[in-house]
Amino acid sequence: MRLHDPDRRTFASDNYAGVLPEVLTAIADANGGHQIAYGEDEYTARLGEVVRDEFGERAEVFPVFNGTGANVTALTALLPRWGAVVATGTAHIHADEGGAPERVSGLKLLVVPAEHGKLTPAAAETEAWGWGDEHRAQPLALSITQSTELGTVYSPDEVRALTDFAHERGMAVHMDGARLWNAAAALDLPFSAFTSDVGVDVLSLGGTKNGLLGAEAIVVLDPDRVDGLIYLRKLNMQLSSKMRFASAQLLTLFEGGLGVRTAAHANAMAARLRAGLEGIDGVGFSHPTQANAVFAELDLDAADRVRERYRFYDWDRAKRQVRWMCAFDTTEADVDAFIDTVRAALRR
Repeated sequence: MRLHDPDRRTFASDNYAGVLPEVLTAIADANGGHQIAYGEDEYTARLGEVVRDEFGERAEVFPVFNGTGANVTALTALLPRWGAVVATGTAHIHADEGGAPERVSGLKLLVVPAEHGKLTPAAAETEAWGWGDEHRAQPLALSITQSTELGTVYSPDEVRALTDFAHERGMAVHMDGARLWNAAAALDLPFSAFTSDVGVDVLSLGGTKNGLLGAEAIVVLDPDRVDGLIYLRKLNMQLSSKMRFASAQLLTLFEGGLGVRTAAHANAMAARLRAGLEGIDGVGFSHPTQANAVFAELDLDAADRVRERYRFYDWDRAKRQVRWMCAFDTTEADVDAFIDTVRAALRR
């Protein structure tokens, strides 16, 4: 039974996109017969080998159901109950997870302002203090997002500056990689070059924003930094019994470079969208377009007229800011039609 128009695409979120055909095939291929449950299957074993190839020989992978679960479980494994995490005010763990890190893990988030969504050592230093003060939650980790919630990308040098800052102070570093594939495509670098090689300790590896079906993972890059993750995954309701299907999906993104190719396409569509609207009266841009997100400034009435045809979200209505997202299935024709719609809305 089909209840929707399979040819309709919007610019609201890469989460709106469906599942990659290759992933559906991988799920079918993983079906049939019996495989040991809870991660002792052949697909999860193979995923572990691939993750070590991609992120380093010490890397360990723990498939989970969703990004919130990955972030919360990873941070819980990094910190004692009195620990605090320094992050930007736009960080997903702060702004978009319903308080889950604080409610589920009992940790404290210490948020700082950040230009274009990128944490810097100078900004982190405003909250990274007070160790040994019994009245203050202890800042014991940094969390950064790659690519950021504002569509920007950290360079390896920027990540290294943050990990050096953290490690010098006895802090760990978590990377929220909900759109890590888009970052890899934008940087044109292997994953290790901007994660394990530059000091990231634990990573939330996204999948659903790049065509997977309820499959994400925690990748531990420095096992000495985490504690009890195998228990916490169960405790946080993120342990899949039929894990082979999650692992098969993640494997599909890695094998043959599929995940980077699809993310590169989404990035290219965002670049096309921005290029098609730059210089038009009535359209401004709030942040650089480095991955698959375009943050624009648009008259509110014009934005609502565009919304009559395409769904998308206001980012900050008071500032007339909107967010347009591209996905692996966004086409050039989709982008060009959207540009025409924005132009027409501005003329009305």
